[in-house]
Formats: sequence, C-alpha cells, structure tokens
Amino acid sequence: MFEGERAYGGKIFKSKEHSERLKNSANILDFEIPWSVAQIDAAKQFVIDKNNLPNAYVRPVAWRGSEMMGVSAQTNTIHLAIAAWDWPSYFDPAEKLKGIRIGLAEYRRPDPRTIPALAKAAGLYMICTISKHKAERAGYADAMMLDWEERVAECTGANIFFIKDGKIHTPIADCFLAGITRATVIDLAKRRGIEVIERRIMPEELSGFSECFITGTAAEVTPVSEIAQRKFTPGKISEALMADYTAEVQPKGEAAAA
Repeated sequence: MFEGERAYGGKIFKSKEHSERLKNSANILDFEIPWSVAQIDAAKQFVIDKNNLPNAYVRPVAWRGSEMMGVSAQTNTIHLAIAAWDWPSYFDPAEKLKGIRIGLAEYRRPDPRTIPALAKAAGLYMICTISKHKAERAGYADAMMLDWEERVAECTGANIFFIKDGKIHTPIADCFLAGITRATVIDLAKRRGIEVIERRIMPEELSGFSECFITGTAAEVTPVSEIAQRKFTPGKISEALMADYTAEVQPKGEAAAA
C-alpha cells in the first residue's frame, strides 16, 4: 500500500485524509497498519522537517514482512516507511499551460469483483506503468484508461474531467480511486457554482466536450489538449480551477499573506 502526497510551504496538503486512506487500503488487503493516523501524520511531518523539504512529494509505503513466503501471510510483521523528495510539476510547465496530449491505454480498469480496485495498492498500478510507458513512446504525456465495460475511467495516475456547456462531467469512481485531489477540485467547482455531474461516460462522447483536465496529487490540475486525436481547448473553467487549487493547497498563513 502507498500514498502520494505533496507538501506546500512545509505542510502536507490533506495529510490526515491520505493517512486515513493508507490505513483503509491496508484493511482492504487484509492487514492492519499498527500506527494511528495521528502517528503517521506526525512521522510524515518529521521527515519533511528533518530533511528541510518544505515543498516536497511524500510517499508513505506499508508492506508485509517476509516471515511467511507463501500465499498466506497472516503472521507477517507490518512495516511502514516514509520517503520525501523535491518533485516539481509532474508535467513540463510550458506544456501544462497549453494542455497535455493523452493517448489511449490498451489495458482496461478491471471489474471490481475481480480485484480490490478501491485500495491504493502497488499491484494495481502495473497496467498503469505499462500504459504510460507506451503512451510516452508514442509522444503523449499520459494515457486514458477505459474500464472493463469500455467506459471512460481515468488516466494512469490521475482522475479525468470534461466540460460541456459550462458543466463538469466526470466518471463514477467505482472501479478506480476517487482521488483526494478529485474531491478537492469537485468542491472548488461547486464553490464557484459550477455543476459537477458524476456519470458513465462513453469514449464516443469525447468529441462533444469543449475542455478536459486531469487531477491528482502529482498532476495537481492539468488541462488536456488532446486525447488520441480528439481536440480540446483549455478554457476559463480549467484555468480557474488551476488557480483555485494552487490557492487551496497553500498553508493558511501563506495564503493570507498573499
């Protein structure tokens, strides 16, 4: 199990929510992380403070030990490690402003009856790595994945949103993670009075949307200009939510000073 988090100005954005999700993911995979949410939060803060990384990417990882090497691992010791490092924008800043290009992934998000799809588990990202590598070799920045029923799901490490007639549409997150950044951006949109519709989206609908953007801790809010030759024009809603998210992640003292 793992989490991806960002620190801004010395504070991890939504640290508690990430620690809660880490423990919940472990429970889905049938093990208990023996530290509380508060202890995990304190450990993450200690790592960025001691390493002088006020603006960092933070990666807690929890795993079973090696006492039992068979399929059964009920008595294995549970470990937790926390890493942090400088990590600027996930995408090239110039490319991000004009919108990134996205390809289509070969692999599908699996039926949640076949895999613990709502856990943030490393094994679930194998098809994401393969798909992103293939997309990058084709000149794209990322790949959009469909689900097992050929509906739009997400990108390889980010949730996806579309805009039509001033409303935001996004896939129902039932076979992939409903990201913490996703929830933040939905809230920011609603504060602006923008309607957000969570629904099934089919690939043939893409040509009817005017804007598209993706969200994630690493991606933050990133506009999209193309999905496999379907064009989008980053516009006012994408730009506004980029700005709103940038303001939202700043520690309150810094935001007030700004």
